[in-house]
Amino acid sequence: MTALALARKWRPRDFSTLVGQEHVVKALTHALDQQRLHHAWLFTGTRGVGKTTISRILAKALNCTGADGQGQMTSQPCGKCPACTEIDAGRYVDYIEMDAASNRGVDDMAQLLEKAMYAPSSARFKVYMIDEVHMLTGHAFNAMLKTLEEPPPHVKFILATTDPQKIPVTVLSRCLQFNLKQMPVPSIVEHLEKILESEQVKSEIGALRILAKAAQGSMRDALSLTDQAIAYAAGPVSESAVRAMLGTLDETYLIQILDALRTGDGGALIAIADEMAARSSSFSLALQDLASLLQKIAVGQTVPSAVLDDWPEATEVRRLASQFNKEDIQLYYQIAITSRPDLSLAPDEQTGFTMTLLRMLAFKPGDGSGSAKSSQSNQTPRAGGTSISSAAKAAAAPKVVATSVTQAPSAQVAPAAPVASVPQSTAPKSSPVTYNSEDPDWQSWMKALPVRGLLQQLAFQTELQSWNEQGDSVKATVIVGMPQLASKENVLRLQEALSSHLGKSVTILIEAGKANHSIAAVEAKIKQEKQEGAEESIANDDFVKTIQAEFGATVVPGSIRPIQ
Repeated sequence: MTALALARKWRPRDFSTLVGQEHVVKALTHALDQQRLHHAWLFTGTRGVGKTTISRILAKALNCTGADGQGQMTSQPCGKCPACTEIDAGRYVDYIEMDAASNRGVDDMAQLLEKAMYAPSSARFKVYMIDEVHMLTGHAFNAMLKTLEEPPPHVKFILATTDPQKIPVTVLSRCLQFNLKQMPVPSIVEHLEKILESEQVKSEIGALRILAKAAQGSMRDALSLTDQAIAYAAGPVSESAVRAMLGTLDETYLIQILDALRTGDGGALIAIADEMAARSSSFSLALQDLASLLQKIAVGQTVPSAVLDDWPEATEVRRLASQFNKEDIQLYYQIAITSRPDLSLAPDEQTGFTMTLLRMLAFKPGDGSGSAKSSQSNQTPRAGGTSISSAAKAAAAPKVVATSVTQAPSAQVAPAAPVASVPQSTAPKSSPVTYNSEDPDWQSWMKALPVRGLLQQLAFQTELQSWNEQGDSVKATVIVGMPQLASKENVLRLQEALSSHLGKSVTILIEAGKANHSIAAVEAKIKQEKQEGAEESIANDDFVKTIQAEFGATVVPGSIRPIQ
């Protein structure tokens, strides 16, 4: 005789043993105790969360007669009377389970409703449980509406579905609807511990946690995977055996990947991918687990108290949260989740996974690489032989102002406050430049800084207001065109880069106002002038005028682009 599957052997027999659906148990228990019973219930939820189990328990509660045969409806079925034992065995004549996936037509529904008119043979209520009810056809739903609204006193309907969106609202309005929740991982782990202890099977808590996570909220899936793990391990259910069975990745690999990204070690990333391939690891699951770990790190950076001590990786999460910038973690997470679907397009999964890691390394925010190209691109000559750099420099002509600048009404910037000066020794290495302290060339300095990304945007949005030099230190007062870029961290990084570039300790003070002569403002003005010139040129063109006059043609707004 074969052993019974854990999911069937340990199916809850009453409400007290049901796991994870307290809100449904509370409502049904109170209804049974107070004898305030509806005639139709609808249970919705994903697979393996207890829809069929609750319907059987409810059917037993409605028809239980007690061990002595004299009992009434109860929220605590005895499990010993004929109704309870026969429903558990699946042979109770007055409890009918119908699979709507295979009996979905109007004829099947008409046959069911015809039998519903007859009184139960031995039970208190005749209970119809229609599983996957959303699979019924439209005509079948219409056929059951009247009976579902006003059934005979001896009939109760229990509907179950995984997709309530496909059920007509006319059916939903006739039922009490209960949305069953997915099982949380801790609840699944606790339940598996009790079952394996009763089965006298030794296990590791890490293995149960992996099984619970792989079940994705389904207790039935968790029990099925546990059955598989017991057979695979042929002994104690260990974490290594479960990882090998599921093809999941050891979290030490994920930690090594993040450490390699932090140090910029591309060789280590490739070596880790090769070692994972040698162990036949699933690269798709690896990206999924990496995204999950990055999410925990991001939570740890924003809300440190949210990192729970019972997490196996809690120590590493706290360490990595303190070693990475928030921007890095956000970018890595985005790359991980967007690269996972692309693995099927790669020559093979290992290649796609390796390219994902290298992409994380290449697009690290705040890195100074490529600044030379960025600087050169900003110096590209435009029409008329004038480069943006020279035009911006000519238009800027910053004035040295000794007094503070009045805050503009529209600017939402905090009042000027000095930001702590960054010591020169902590600034990145850069060759100091010579400059005229009487006429500081702020725009040229901002273009030459080895920064990119948001930091470069901040540099291009600044306009110098005053330059006060005192020995080897300088206080530069600037206004920012986009105040949301001027976070404390970004300002610190900008003045660090400027200090290294000039060979002086620079403190940047932010004031409220409108930056009319920043690099970004000057470039926008040049772009606007070129656009207006192109539109004016088209409007004054004789050929265009002729076409408009003879054929009634019009120029599509927004279709004109200046020649670069």
